[in-house]
Amino acid sequence: MKSLWFPLCLSIWACLLSPLVLVCSSLAQETAPKETFRPEMFNQKNLVAWCIVPFDSEKRGPEQRAQMLDQLGIKRLAYDYRAEHVASFEEEITTMKKHGIEFTAWWFPTVLNDEAKLILSLIKKHQIHPQLWVTGGGDLSMNEEQTKAFIESEVRRIREIALAAQDADCKVALYNHGGWYGEPENQIRLIQAIGLPNVGIVYNLHHAHHQLDRLESILQKIRPYLLAINLNGMQTDGDRLGKKILPIGQGNRDNEVLKLIGQLNFDGPVGILNHTDLDAKTRLKENLDGLNLLTKATKP
Repeated sequence: MKSLWFPLCLSIWACLLSPLVLVCSSLAQETAPKETFRPEMFNQKNLVAWCIVPFDSEKRGPEQRAQMLDQLGIKRLAYDYRAEHVASFEEEITTMKKHGIEFTAWWFPTVLNDEAKLILSLIKKHQIHPQLWVTGGGDLSMNEEQTKAFIESEVRRIREIALAAQDADCKVALYNHGGWYGEPENQIRLIQAIGLPNVGIVYNLHHAHHQLDRLESILQKIRPYLLAINLNGMQTDGDRLGKKILPIGQGNRDNEVLKLIGQLNFDGPVGILNHTDLDAKTRLKENLDGLNLLTKATKP
C-alpha cells in the first residue's frame, strides 16, 4: 500500500500545481519588458551608403566617391559594381582605407567564378572583411518536388561561396531580390540547410513592399540571422505604383516601419541608398535628413 501512496500523492500535487504554473507563466509573459525603440540604432556611425557606384548621375570615381562620403559624414560603404568597375576594385579599397571609410559589404557574384575569386584575393590582400551580399531567384509557383531540387541546388551554390568566404574571414548575407529566394522564410530554410555559421541575411526594404503587412513577424523570424538591413521609404504597394525607391520619410508606412526596426535590438549595419540615376550625394542627403526627422518623431 505504501508503494502506491507516494506516486498517488505526487499525481495529486501535480494536478493542483499545474494551473498555478500556467497562471504564473502567463503573468510572467504579460509583465515581461517589451523591446523599446532604440534611436541609437540609426546613429550615423551605423549607416552604410548603398547603391551609389553604378547608380550615380555624376559617375564618380573612387576618390570623388570617398570625398562625397566624407562630406556627408558617412564612414561605411556597401560596394556594388558593374563590369566597368572591375579594373578599379583595388583602387576603391585603397582609397576608402585612406579616407577611413569601412568596406562594410560587397555585392558579390552569384557563383564562385573568376570575378568572385579576384574579389576574395583583394579582400585577403588588404585585410578587409566585408559581408558578401549574394542574391538568387527561383519561381514562387514551384511545386514541392521542384522546390526540393531548387533548395538542394541553392545549398550547393551558396555553400561553395560561404566556404571560400570563411577562408577570407567574411560572412555571406542572402540578399532578397524577389522570387522564391526573396522570401525571408525561404532564406531561413536555406541557411539552416547550409549549416555554416558565416551565412545570414541582409534584409532590403525596397524589395519588401509586398511584405509590409507581415513585417513585424518577418523581423522576429530573421533577427537571429540578420547581418544588415537596408532602409527605404516604404509605401503600400510602392513597387506597383512606381514608388519602389523613395527617400526615407516620404513613404506612408515609414513611421510604422522605423518603429518596428528600432525595436529589434540590432547593432549591425543599416544601409541608406541611392539606387536611382540621380546624384548619389543628393539622394543620400535626403535619406539622412528624412531618417533624422523620422527618428526624432518616432516614440517608444
